[in-house]
Amino acid sequence: MSRIAGRHVVLGVSGGIACYKSCVVARRLTEAGAEVEAVLTAAASEFVGPVTFEALTGRPVITSLWQPGRALDHVRLGREAELIVVAPATAHLLARVAQGMADDFLTALLLARRAPLLLCPAMNDQMYAHPETQANLALLRSRDVHVLGPVTGPLARGEGEGPGRMVEPETIVAHVERLLRSAAPWRGRRVLVTAGPTRERLDPVRVVTNRSSGRMGYALAREAWLRGADVTLVSGPASLEAPAGVAVVRVESTADMAAAVGDALPLADLLVMAAAPADYRPAAPMAEKTRRGEGVLKVDLEPTRDILAETLPRRKKGAVVVGFALETGDAVASAQAKLAAKQLDLIVANDATESGAGPEALTNRVTVIGKDAVEPLPLMPKEQVAEAILDRVEGLLSRRG
Repeated sequence: MSRIAGRHVVLGVSGGIACYKSCVVARRLTEAGAEVEAVLTAAASEFVGPVTFEALTGRPVITSLWQPGRALDHVRLGREAELIVVAPATAHLLARVAQGMADDFLTALLLARRAPLLLCPAMNDQMYAHPETQANLALLRSRDVHVLGPVTGPLARGEGEGPGRMVEPETIVAHVERLLRSAAPWRGRRVLVTAGPTRERLDPVRVVTNRSSGRMGYALAREAWLRGADVTLVSGPASLEAPAGVAVVRVESTADMAAAVGDALPLADLLVMAAAPADYRPAAPMAEKTRRGEGVLKVDLEPTRDILAETLPRRKKGAVVVGFALETGDAVASAQAKLAAKQLDLIVANDATESGAGPEALTNRVTVIGKDAVEPLPLMPKEQVAEAILDRVEGLLSRRG
């Protein structure tokens, strides 16, 4: 069940070519279970017809203050909506909102609103760069209006590339979810998450590494950001797309990861060590590639730095620390020993040999272990595992103030 199911969102659409992306926003929010009401300006209706949004949301679309039976709907929606998002927000719309105009349904609604407002600008790059547009955006931000984008990319045909392109629908949906889900224990918190493997150089071609995909750490970073935290993700080599809103620091070796963690650690209210850094590295990396025909290759390996242990004297006072233990054999016993030795608040243990729960799987079966509790969880997608882990972390954050 989506955590925004049943939430009331108004999607305002003003007249720009990016309207076609707004259809995807409407669809994605509706698929997530949100109750979406679309409000189109007259110009927007020239690009995409109201019937399209009605088909996508399953609800009537509002296009005018003068529609029969809707005389006070701008007041009703202003009172009932939990969030209003305008995508695209054209230069014209931004100017009218900044000046407090109410000459159509959408701008009247924005004056009557009680809910947060998210604007997603989209326009030609010259219009975006114009001092009046920049002044309007600055004024709106000063009024605690959330502004997302624009980004640099292809504009309308023949206009090339430049800053002015509306952010992609998936990014808008992620920010909508964050605004709806942001909760007190997470707002203003700094969260540091590690993810993925590390690589230790053997020669200019080969590395020592492991099978970690990084999916668990990426899911945890995304979920913490959706709950309202400011998140830094220190990621070893991974092919995953960076989660929306998350600051990603990409590293290669275990030493690189240790340095990146050390830089961010002093401000972290929550440290989640979900990465699988290589435990060993070649003691003497080779300057040249050794070829197969040269016979047996013998490599001496030495231990790498213990990143989690190194954080002990540098953790922020009161910080919550979560470790991971991917084991073979008695994973719970090994994790409990690590919990004590590394002075952790929680540790998440799982068996590397279990089918469907290994490092490359999309699912996981874990046991969440605290100082006084051992809680096995069922096999489920890693995104749900991340939610379950952070549900338990949320209680710790709340108690520590």
